Amino acid sequence: MNIVTFQKDASGRITGFVSSGHAESSADGTYDLVCSAVSALTITAANALECVAGIIPRTEMEDGYLACFLPGSLDNTQQEKAEIIFRTILTGLKNIEETYPEFTRVEMRNGGRANA
Repeated sequence: MNIVTFQKDASGRITGFVSSGHAESSADGTYDLVCSAVSALTITAANALECVAGIIPRTEMEDGYLACFLPGSLDNTQQEKAEIIFRTILTGLKNIEETYPEFTRVEMRNGGRANA
């Protein structure tokens, strides 16, 4: 199962996410559409933070795992852009979760930053 956990700070802004697991939704094990969709969204978020918002996120990536968190200090414009990017992929991931609940779970946690 793909599990994507977003972290929020005390003001309710998203500070990052961890995506882990594999959907294993392919009947023959060759091509996993659900896993590919989750991967495309989460990797796009990490890339968009840098290319669109001008933020170098703290990332860690391995097979079946991506952690992406904002660095310590951002100006207001960067924070707003990051929030838009995170909320956009959150919307897409929630849509995947609604369509494929047996393969995807999206969680939101309070408490600032998790370790990347």
